[in-house]
Amino acid sequence: MEYARRLETGGWHIFQNGASIINLASGKSRSMPFPLAWKTTLIEQARSSGEVLELYSDTAYAVESASELARVHAELLGVPFEPRAFESLTQPAVRAQWVLSRERAREFTSKPHDGLEVAQSTSPLMPDTQFVGMTREGVTKGNAMRLIADEYGIALQDVMYVGDAMNDLSALQVVGHPIAMGNADPAVLKAAERSVGHVDQGGLAEALEIAIAVSGR
Repeated sequence: MEYARRLETGGWHIFQNGASIINLASGKSRSMPFPLAWKTTLIEQARSSGEVLELYSDTAYAVESASELARVHAELLGVPFEPRAFESLTQPAVRAQWVLSRERAREFTSKPHDGLEVAQSTSPLMPDTQFVGMTREGVTKGNAMRLIADEYGIALQDVMYVGDAMNDLSALQVVGHPIAMGNADPAVLKAAERSVGHVDQGGLAEALEIAIAVSGR
């Protein structure tokens, strides 16, 4: 959220795979709560298996695991590593996320999860890890883009979106200017109209330059 404030303190921002949609100036939220039944089930699974589960609200997150995997991910997120009970998350949860090995992620996603949207993503800084994000059914980054475009009164055909993971596909498919990072998943590269450099090589800056050029036409 700190990065969002630096970019635009008075505007709408999307977090949590599209589940958290907040106007930082007014505090207005169009966020969608995570299904309570699934939240209870996932917490039970995490406590039984010892695997890393994270629960996110609009402004905070909770993880009970004190494992090295959980610590490394907290460092990647840029937040203090402070394991705490899931019940201590006082705001409604909007997203849950497993932090798993690639093999365990495949096992998890091969099973049905009625009532949820399940999206996988990776990070070059944790190459052996798969993130499995879960939101309420119907909640995607694409739908969040529609809501924000509506708030601003902007046509989606005039919107640019930059992504690299499978959970970005829904947004890339609804905007007029879909851009893929150079490190993107093959399906993301295919969905984009063009690609920019790797995330670690200034690809986002390149995308911003494209946006400025397009807006000046």
